[in-house]
Amino acid sequence: MAKKKITEVVEELLAGFMENEGYELYNTEFIKEGKDWFLRVYIDKPEEEGYIGTEDCEKVSRYLSDRLDEADPIDKVYYLEVSSPGMDRVLVKPEHYVRYTGREVEVRLYKGIDGAKNISGTLKYSDGSRVVVADATGKEWNLTLDEIARTRLAVVF
Repeated sequence: MAKKKITEVVEELLAGFMENEGYELYNTEFIKEGKDWFLRVYIDKPEEEGYIGTEDCEKVSRYLSDRLDEADPIDKVYYLEVSSPGMDRVLVKPEHYVRYTGREVEVRLYKGIDGAKNISGTLKYSDGSRVVVADATGKEWNLTLDEIARTRLAVVF
């Protein structure tokens, strides 16, 4: 089964449960690291609901593990990991950029633009395919999601 298909199956298996429990599915990935396969499921709560704790991860992990045993969609040996995306979460989907508009971010580009490959600043705008990040000097960087290798929320204390 293709990697994308496994993540889709996992998302379908979790959909009703996540909604009923007040969780959000932030991201799912099925990747090989070294000789091992990992099914990683990142869960979240709406910001006004608080943070994900270990008991939340355990609850989702137990539920998903049982559903995966029943459906048996993965023909490889793998490790199931359920966790929070963390304070310095990676923005993966276009809706993540929209959700975190106004927050401080750290952007790494595939190719340098104007001599910069890393940009830190405030995520000013996102329409799902383009983003604008204002750096500390006030310069606004207009970027397409295709130019961005990775964006993380900056942890500001």
